[in-house]
Amino acid sequence: MEAFLREPEIRRVTRDVPPAHYTFSIESFSLLVGTGVEKYESHAFDAQNYKWRLSLYPNGNKKSNGEGFISLYLQIEDTQNFPRPWEVNVNFRFFILDQIRDKYLTIEESDGVIKRYYQMKTEWGIAQLLSLDHFNEASNGYLVDDCCTFGVEVFVIKQTGKLERLSMMKQPPGNTITFQLQNYSKSFSEFYSSDPQTIGDSKWVLRVYPRGNGTAKNNALSVYLSLVEAQKLPPKGKVYAQYKFRVRDRLNSINTEEITDSYWFTASASSIGYRSFISLRDLQDRSKGYIVNDTLIVEVDIIVVSNVKLFL
Repeated sequence: MEAFLREPEIRRVTRDVPPAHYTFSIESFSLLVGTGVEKYESHAFDAQNYKWRLSLYPNGNKKSNGEGFISLYLQIEDTQNFPRPWEVNVNFRFFILDQIRDKYLTIEESDGVIKRYYQMKTEWGIAQLLSLDHFNEASNGYLVDDCCTFGVEVFVIKQTGKLERLSMMKQPPGNTITFQLQNYSKSFSEFYSSDPQTIGDSKWVLRVYPRGNGTAKNNALSVYLSLVEAQKLPPKGKVYAQYKFRVRDRLNSINTEEITDSYWFTASASSIGYRSFISLRDLQDRSKGYIVNDTLIVEVDIIVVSNVKLFL
């Protein structure tokens, strides 16, 4: 079975505004056709920092199933000095002036596919731009007194080189922050903080209130995880962490206390934790193994953390 390439669907709408980048008018169109020329190329023009040229097939590009139609193409010029390899990604639309109604028929592929110009492909266009029967019908306004006008708008899709990559890292290296408070019974500061620790791409601190914070003061151990450089996050920036707070029973493990949760840290919400992690009564019960040799150890594991990398 012989395979055929499906012609792209074409969208045709009218507008009042002329083409922004180039207009190409022809007087005595019939005489041009009479020369037997297969393709006529316009002068080169500048658009979007590149040089271009229109290629008109007045009797249709028969090699691309354009017989019986006007065919129009946009080709890129002066590519010999482009760095190798090169490519230019473009979206374009063609125009035909309706001289009776003073409006422009805009013609483009309906799916808006970006065309890739490169060394082996320097021309793109529409083989079946408009049927010759429709074009030649004087009442349609495209060919009046044997004159017609075509145009084009060119939009280059520029590569900025910017890339943002979000990754979710499970069990990142060095993901446990351990805080050790010696001489617990003689500690009098309201809270203590671990040294900042880098986990993923972020720095974290574990903050411990040995005798409670806020409404839990003198009733419970309070623990918090803080994102150190939250104020440096970009607007609407955030960092995700799944974490597990833990105070071990260092005598027989049966009383180890753990809570697992997750949170999106932002500049305005850079800390999360629990005011009433363990009651002071349980914490100070020597049989439960939370404080051994007057030393309290609190840990937090960051189980999953988000990382954002920007490539500029």
